Amino acid sequence: MYAPTSLANQLLLAMPNMRDPSFVRSVALICQHSNDGAMGVVINRLSEYRLGDVLAQMGLKSPYAEIEDAPVLIGGPVQPERGFVLHSADGVWESSYRVSESLSVTTSRDVLVAIAEGRGPQRALVTLGYAGWGAGQLEEEIKQNAWLTVEPDQRVLFDTPLEQRWDAAAKLIGVSMANLSSFSGNA
Repeated sequence: MYAPTSLANQLLLAMPNMRDPSFVRSVALICQHSNDGAMGVVINRLSEYRLGDVLAQMGLKSPYAEIEDAPVLIGGPVQPERGFVLHSADGVWESSYRVSESLSVTTSRDVLVAIAEGRGPQRALVTLGYAGWGAGQLEEEIKQNAWLTVEPDQRVLFDTPLEQRWDAAAKLIGVSMANLSSFSGNA
């Protein structure tokens, strides 16, 4: 049986020819990848919500203005009503999934309670929704030149301004997205 090379803990950069509006100029971190498909979260698309809005929906409030005002990202088009927290792998939360030695993704309320109280993970991104691919779909999209894969870098994930993450991730492998063609084909 075919076993794909796992793309878990890889960044996917949408190529300039990407036409799906959910993914134009997007950067996604793949959290899980197996024969059954892949799951990841987009890390560079701002939602209309702030973390204070999400906390309020859960009956929570933070005494810290910077936490209340933290951006919430659009993690992808699947289950946009569901929250995901991509965070440094410090701390243990109820529904944590270890993506790598340094990154986890968590869907449980306890991580948001801890963040609101100022005792959450050192670094975290909150997203609504996720990106999902069926069995073989991501591999086919990569073959069709829709995505470029890049090793993740904590600075790109957490420190780089959202609007610069696409270019910054490409620079990790020495690529300038401005120099890539927006169409593909065979010579």
